[in-house]
Amino acid sequence: MSRSKPNIIVTGTPGVGKTSLCEALVSNTGLQHLPINRVAKERDCLDGWDEDMKSWIIDEDKLLDALESDVQTGGYLIDWHACDLFPRSWVDLVIVLRSDSSILYDRLKARNYPEGKLQENMDAEIMEVLLSEAREAFDEEIVIELQSNSPEDMESNAERIEAWFEQWKLQHGAPDMEDGDGT
Repeated sequence: MSRSKPNIIVTGTPGVGKTSLCEALVSNTGLQHLPINRVAKERDCLDGWDEDMKSWIIDEDKLLDALESDVQTGGYLIDWHACDLFPRSWVDLVIVLRSDSSILYDRLKARNYPEGKLQENMDAEIMEVLLSEAREAFDEEIVIELQSNSPEDMESNAERIEAWFEQWKLQHGAPDMEDGDGT
């Protein structure tokens, strides 16, 4: 199915700035922010609670079924810490945000993560787990790794993604979407 708007996954370890980047992109692109944690709760895609990690367990099959009709039309910034569950046919660009471990540690500590959850996320970042998953799940040319250590990085990342978005519209003959209605 051809989309009139792209779908972009913004992924990375918790604390790297996925939600902040998505929120910054919404106003300049007209794309809709799709925070998976919220969507999973709203659409009853939860499969329990992990007491050790203090987080919800998501039923990925239910989640994909719940999202399918939305993402087929395009126009979404899919915000989640994983990307390899999403079908390739849904995705036009995968942004993997990365942060220096000392900065990420401070961000996760400020969220009061339990020690086990904090360490697991730190290990995932250091070992480039989410970047590797993205590169294995999607074609190399659509996976972009961006640093997210400062407000300046976020601004630069937003500008780079906005430029990609404009190019995508030109290549796909998409109407101007700034007003959100194709005008």
